[in-house]
Amino acid sequence: MGNWKYDRAKRAIDNRIDEVKDVEIVDYTRDTSLQSIPRNKAYRMDAVHLYADIINLDDILETTGKEGELCHKRTLRFLNLHYRAVHRILARCDARRVDFHNQRLHSFVAKPYGKTSEKERVDRAVAIAQLIIDVLAETGDDDDRIPNAKVRVGIDTGRTLVVNNGRSGNREPLFLGKPANRAAKFASNGGGVGIYLTNDARKAIGLEILDDGKDRTTKLTRAEVEQCQADADLGVSKDSVVKEWREDNKANPIGTFEFKRSTPPLKDLDISSLNPGNSRRMDLVSVYADIDEFTRYVDDHIDDEPEDVVRCLHVIRSEMDRVLSSDFGGRRIRFIGDCIHGLLLEGTSQTTHAEETVSTATLCAGALRSSFDLALERLEANDVDVDDLGLAIGFEFGPTPITRLGMRGDKVRCSVSRGVLGSEDEQRRCDGKQTAIGKTAYDESSGAVRDLFGSTRRISNLTYDVALDSLSASGDKTAKAATAAAFSVASPSLARAVEEPFRPYTEKA
Repeated sequence: MGNWKYDRAKRAIDNRIDEVKDVEIVDYTRDTSLQSIPRNKAYRMDAVHLYADIINLDDILETTGKEGELCHKRTLRFLNLHYRAVHRILARCDARRVDFHNQRLHSFVAKPYGKTSEKERVDRAVAIAQLIIDVLAETGDDDDRIPNAKVRVGIDTGRTLVVNNGRSGNREPLFLGKPANRAAKFASNGGGVGIYLTNDARKAIGLEILDDGKDRTTKLTRAEVEQCQADADLGVSKDSVVKEWREDNKANPIGTFEFKRSTPPLKDLDISSLNPGNSRRMDLVSVYADIDEFTRYVDDHIDDEPEDVVRCLHVIRSEMDRVLSSDFGGRRIRFIGDCIHGLLLEGTSQTTHAEETVSTATLCAGALRSSFDLALERLEANDVDVDDLGLAIGFEFGPTPITRLGMRGDKVRCSVSRGVLGSEDEQRRCDGKQTAIGKTAYDESSGAVRDLFGSTRRISNLTYDVALDSLSASGDKTAKAATAAAFSVASPSLARAVEEPFRPYTEKA
């Protein structure tokens, strides 16, 4: 059980604003390291961005009727095999990995440098994308119940801002701007496999410009891919990558996945110590909170006010992380661009208290929105333009593993389950004012939570005060305990909530 306080949030937000009072924007130059970029610095970079999405991950998670340990072991092994293969491809092809987020890869091609080399970069990205598709079709498990990976790739080109992503122990570059975002959207736009280029990327390699929106649904033909492969001349074949991958797996076999529980709070979990044989698995809530309209915000400010982009992102994401971990004892798995993915759990070392966990997640979702609104207010008070940014929040409950996958010395965090995918789906059906709860979490929740979200399982303007007042008034034990704790240390937000109770707006079916 956690709580949110206005004064505590304001103090934290103001401290984060001070950290980025002075921001330095510089042009990216060849071979500049992008690791551990200072929080008040950003690079402008021209590059091609590639997102590869394994679009049939649901099929892997559905290989068993019940979401037990077996389907999680199969899914994690499936992803681990593919991570190893893609890691090898990127290393051989002089491309950089930004992130592996469960079934999604984000990488970029910056060489050859310079605006005049854009065609060469796009050719290279297409050739790499096809190599990934071809290799992953042959690097599945020997278990014939596991289907081969079906891969959809989105590619865009252009200028982005590169900033630091994450905190100590989990720092990596983050790319802000249209190219990275559009590549991601093209990769996740429906079920068709293949390679999909934006019109900007098509123009760079001399392909026909398509009507608005048609580029998102028109994959490259085999002849177009082959032309890019010939022009790029990667010097790496599918057969050589698969051969090296098999040899490496034989010499360094993937260990058996073994699961244990973590004792709450999850914020104390040391993810850096996890590996297949030392993984965690518990019933918990997965939360996705995504900054709505941030891509448009970046596009509007990247040329004239890039410093505000850095300030805005740093302050908002830092505060979301603080609310999740410090206020509610949760654990951030990763930042995904302008989105945070985190986990929450109430219970003991032996048992998850499902109803209490969902109530805490509801309060946390409200706190995320309250802190988001306060962050915008404080940024504006410090002359930072925030436009019309919003926050879309979704959460879902279910058994979920936590581990690290990949190559020795280069492992990535992974937490994937039906609940994790469900929480992302819930977030996607929200606009910048809405919060949605998944079906399983709804069914496990108290009557107060079900009444709050209504039959649509979605509510607008759910702040912490709204959630606390509504749940407490309906007898939710977790909310009542949070209210009692809040009375012990008065805060302006609590005083306003007590004096003027909110009446939440719930969408009707």
